[in-house]
Amino acid sequence: MENNLQLRPLEKEDLDFIYKMRTNPNIMDYWFEEPYTTKEKMVKEYENALNSDSHRSFILFHSNERVGYLGLFDIDQRHRNAEFAIMFDPDHQGKGYAAPATRLTVEYGFNQLNLNKIFLYVVKHNEKAVHLYQKVGFKIEGELKEHFFVDGSYHDTLMMGLLREDYVPGK
Repeated sequence: MENNLQLRPLEKEDLDFIYKMRTNPNIMDYWFEEPYTTKEKMVKEYENALNSDSHRSFILFHSNERVGYLGLFDIDQRHRNAEFAIMFDPDHQGKGYAAPATRLTVEYGFNQLNLNKIFLYVVKHNEKAVHLYQKVGFKIEGELKEHFFVDGSYHDTLMMGLLREDYVPGK
C-alpha cells in the first residue's frame, strides 16, 4: 500500500477538501482546535503561508484520491525540530494509511529539512493513536494534566517525540 501513497504540497485547489475536515468537530477535537473556520479565512492563511518557512503542509493521496492532510508545523530552524499533525477524511479513516503517511512525513522532515526531532501531542485516552505513533518510533516524553478540552471535558495529553538517531525507516 505504501507504494500507492504519495505526499504532495498543499495547493489552493485542496482547500475545499481541508475545509470539509476543519469544520468537522469529530476531527478538529483531536487537532485541539475549534471546528470553526471560513473558506475565506483558509484562503488568507494559505496565501500568508506561501512566504513562510515555518511549516510544510501536504495532501496525502492514495491512488490519485485525496485521503488526508498532514504536515510539520512550527519548524524551528535553530533547534531543528517541528510538530507533526495528521488528519484523514472520515471516508478514509481506518484503512491503514496513518502509519505509512506518518513515516513519509517523518522521513521528509529528517531527510529534506534536516530536522533532529519531530514531536506531537495526543490525548492520552486515544490509545490507537498512541500505539500507531509508537509503532513508527515516537516515544512518550511527558504527560500534561488536563491540557486539552475535547468533547466537553479536559483530558490528559501525552507529548511524544522522535529523534532522527532513533528512527528506523520502515519500522
